[in-house]
Amino acid sequence: MKVLVPVKRVIDYNVKVRVKADGSGVDLANVKMSMNPFDEIAVEEAIRLKEKGQVEEVVAVSIGVKQAQETLRTALAMGADRAILIVAADDVHQDIEPLSVAKLLAKVVEEESPDIVLCGKQAIDNDMNATGQMLSALLGWSQAMYANEVAVEDGQAVVTREVDGGLQTVKVKLPTIISTDLRLNEPRYASLPNIMKAKKKPLEEKTAADYGVDVAPRLQVVDTKEPPARQAGEMVGSVDELVSKLKEKGVV
Repeated sequence: MKVLVPVKRVIDYNVKVRVKADGSGVDLANVKMSMNPFDEIAVEEAIRLKEKGQVEEVVAVSIGVKQAQETLRTALAMGADRAILIVAADDVHQDIEPLSVAKLLAKVVEEESPDIVLCGKQAIDNDMNATGQMLSALLGWSQAMYANEVAVEDGQAVVTREVDGGLQTVKVKLPTIISTDLRLNEPRYASLPNIMKAKKKPLEEKTAADYGVDVAPRLQVVDTKEPPARQAGEMVGSVDELVSKLKEKGVV
């Protein structure tokens, strides 16, 4: 069985994001970039399935700029077997939209014929939460989103996920698309020997044009702003005063 894991290069989650002075977008100059945390969880889960003997090969794929090679090398150092980079943009500020990503991934799926596409539920930079669902629609495959537990048995995937009021378990036939939630696992750190080994693992580079997919943006960012500063609280002396203040502000 083969698992395909899409990974995205994003601003490191520990970095405080800065907005450009002209409001045209986020400042990426000299900013640390890393693998999208949800994608990192997907890579870890794919590797765990391989360690259980249920998966023979884990293939990581990234769509974006050439610098995403670093992200793929991280996936290879964690334990992925090989990687595919699809260069779809020259400018690091250009974000490839979910539909274009899904179309490219559909082409990769046709070539690779994986049994499972294991992806993060969303990217922390644009929070679209759409690529997995779009890929499922394009391929006509089953989907199980927001997984916090995954098991593969008898040609099916059993996925448990959090829903309002509890947990829901769904069983889907393979091939399928599964997206990972935050509590699925804790990704491992890549050891130094594995980082060195990752440099020798195959990394194939292609372009969006090789697949005949138009990645021109359909959306335009009009303006980008910092969130408003949180206002200071107001101390009250009693419950009655609190209720009165809430009524004044129209809260109750």
